[in-house]
Amino acid sequence: MTPWRWVGARVSGLRVRLLLAFALLGVTTTAVVASGSYVQARTVILQQAQDAAVMSLTDQITKIYPIAQLPPTQGELDLLAQRLSDREGFAVVVYRDMRSRGGSEFADPLTPELRQEVGDGRIAWQRVSLDGQPWLLIGTQLELERPDGTSRSSGLEVYSVRNLAPEQQSINRLANRAWMTGGLSLILAVLLALLSARGVLRPVRDLGRAARRLGEGDLSTRLTVRGADELADVARTFNDTAGTLERQVGELRRMESDARRFVADVSHELRTPLAAMTAVTDVLDEEADHLPGDAGRAARLVSQETQNLTQLVNDLIEVSRFDSGTARLALDDVDVAAAVTATLRIRGWLDRVHTELPPAVVARLDPRRLDVIVANLVGNAFRHGAEPVSVRLDADPDWVTIEVADEGPGLDPEVLPHVFDRFYKADTARTRSEGSGLGLAIAWENARLHRHGERRGSLVAANGPGGGAVFTLRLPRDTADTGDAR
Repeated sequence: MTPWRWVGARVSGLRVRLLLAFALLGVTTTAVVASGSYVQARTVILQQAQDAAVMSLTDQITKIYPIAQLPPTQGELDLLAQRLSDREGFAVVVYRDMRSRGGSEFADPLTPELRQEVGDGRIAWQRVSLDGQPWLLIGTQLELERPDGTSRSSGLEVYSVRNLAPEQQSINRLANRAWMTGGLSLILAVLLALLSARGVLRPVRDLGRAARRLGEGDLSTRLTVRGADELADVARTFNDTAGTLERQVGELRRMESDARRFVADVSHELRTPLAAMTAVTDVLDEEADHLPGDAGRAARLVSQETQNLTQLVNDLIEVSRFDSGTARLALDDVDVAAAVTATLRIRGWLDRVHTELPPAVVARLDPRRLDVIVANLVGNAFRHGAEPVSVRLDADPDWVTIEVADEGPGLDPEVLPHVFDRFYKADTARTRSEGSGLGLAIAWENARLHRHGERRGSLVAANGPGGGAVFTLRLPRDTADTGDAR
């Protein structure tokens, strides 16, 4: 697995998703509750400050009634503004074009919107920021009483400017508490997620490890069942499945072992009568040409079929060795070109095969098994391909490569995956053939039997660019291991 895929798997894992889900739930819940509490508390604090400021302004205005005359003088406006100012803020008094302010270094804080509402005869308020601090502006218009008891507008506007710094500090403390609560909730959510993930993921990880061991062939793997929840049901189901699989695989292995032993025993038992039959066929071969008509043909047929049966028995014995794991290599330092040439010469193929065999290619391998592989490949090319057949040798410091090619029609794409299967024949219509159907399977097993560490021999079938089948044998140049090819 590449690093990026590993990171992606970890990020998308169940533990991370549980952590994210709990964290998101905790943050969302905290945000909603804290935000709602913060907004409500902020509204209450500001409303209380506003109501208190309005009552204070009303009380102060009540104390300065009645106004002596209208229009007032600038001195009267200044006196009124000073009397309405205190430590918590200052006042601004406006009468038409005249204005007075009871202290403060701030510029004129009144806004057109606030003056418009006050001019309409309403008590208006507005929060503004002056030099980075929050302030509350409250304005009202004084009324004059007529002798008949009615009142009229005096045109005199009074504005109280109150500092909201204490209230803002209270709001800031609420915000800090909200953030602190959110952080604590997030930590608690993560802890709960870790505990939940541990409780949920532990059985899942145990199940994953058990499934891997089962897949690797350890059929005795079982899970410890804890509790009575759904995960415990999964563990029990896994154990039942593993138990059933162990019994079935054991039965199949026993049957396979019996079948292999039967084939091996029958093959060995046939060798003795076949040896006698081979001796008889040798005599028949010598006398076949002197026998009349059908007797001669029958003698040659018996001889050929006896040879085929002998080859089949020998192949079955060889296959049984591979299946039982008793096949061993007899390693030697071999001149590969000379060994291939000897294989072709013994079978009379040297003049029919085009060879490219560079000299001085020495490899440590089993010469008998190399002979079997090359003979099977070349013989297969003659039987199912077309001449010319070529054998090419190539080598590098680690590998020896032998390529056998022919000029026949090649291998059908549907045949390629099954070329090395036992008893497989591409032409299913042929019930009989010269071969046993085991030659390529034995060649493949012999190739894999050669190995050096992680490097293992291989035999691959393909079609050449210009047509024809191409079989490529690759063997480690320094085979070190001997034993089972599996």
